[in-house]
Amino acid sequence: MKRHGNLWDAITHPDNLLEAYRKARKGKGWRRSILAFEKNLNANLLRLQRLLCTGAYKTSKYSCKTIYEPKERVIYKLPFAPDRIVQHALLQVVSPIWDKLMIDDSYACRKGRGMHQASRKTMQCIRLYKYCLKADISKFYPSIDHDILMQIICRKIKCKQTLALIEDIARSFPGGKNAPIGNYTSQWFGNLYMNELDQAIKHQHKIDGYIRYCDDFVLFDNCKRRLNDLLKWIERFLSDRLRLRFSRASVFPVAQGVDFVGYRHFRRAVLLRRSTAKRIQKRMSQLPVWLERSVITLDQYRSSIASSEGWLKWANTYNLRLTLNIQTLKRAYA
Repeated sequence: MKRHGNLWDAITHPDNLLEAYRKARKGKGWRRSILAFEKNLNANLLRLQRLLCTGAYKTSKYSCKTIYEPKERVIYKLPFAPDRIVQHALLQVVSPIWDKLMIDDSYACRKGRGMHQASRKTMQCIRLYKYCLKADISKFYPSIDHDILMQIICRKIKCKQTLALIEDIARSFPGGKNAPIGNYTSQWFGNLYMNELDQAIKHQHKIDGYIRYCDDFVLFDNCKRRLNDLLKWIERFLSDRLRLRFSRASVFPVAQGVDFVGYRHFRRAVLLRRSTAKRIQKRMSQLPVWLERSVITLDQYRSSIASSEGWLKWANTYNLRLTLNIQTLKRAYA
């Protein structure tokens, strides 16, 4: 396997840092920290370049908040500058290298893929196979082992300065485990970690009907016994190689429907997951009130409607659309 070196100049190049800044601020340009950074943009980017080139950069302390939708999770936050800009600058250079390691059926946080493409592939498999193995990992991101992660990364990256930066970010959470939800890098760290399983499933076991999105994955086959055997093998692999364990795992006929990436997949239809539908209904009813009370801006109102429409258009949701009156909501503040 080819290992990549000489990446540091590309990461710390002024043009890369400027583009990283632009990506990090996207959709958040109104925040005070970003407005303050912009006042002396060139000087601040030069200062950031010096921090990196002298080895003085260290990941800042995290702040955290708890969210409750779609489920309770702790989100860890780093400052916009320097940390979020640094993570974008790093990934602009290394993510194309890492992306080439991935199998075609790994769908999370990759250009040209995503949950809707994963849903389409799921429908293809449902029409080809009789049985499904569905599983997800218990507390996936908090369970990512820093030592194992760095071993995986070192197989592909040999640039010492780049590895030092990656390691500083990876080990910035104490205790030897955790890729904090909220870090831009965590999505890629998670993908690299689970790519170990992806490669074994695809190349060692030769499974065509395999789809993964983050820590959720499904396998399809016409032999139920084979899927049950694979389930036992995967459980051992996750424990021995990655120090992970299942949250849920089961083998069942596809005729009962496959709940995956927010949708319920049947041979003749794709339906929204009930919890997703309820969440959208609640949000649509609240939007006009929030707008009238200035809780959200008009742009945020329109963006929320567009986001909901994006979920709905990938499923059989004609009746739900009528119930939500989305077109009326759109016309009211066109």
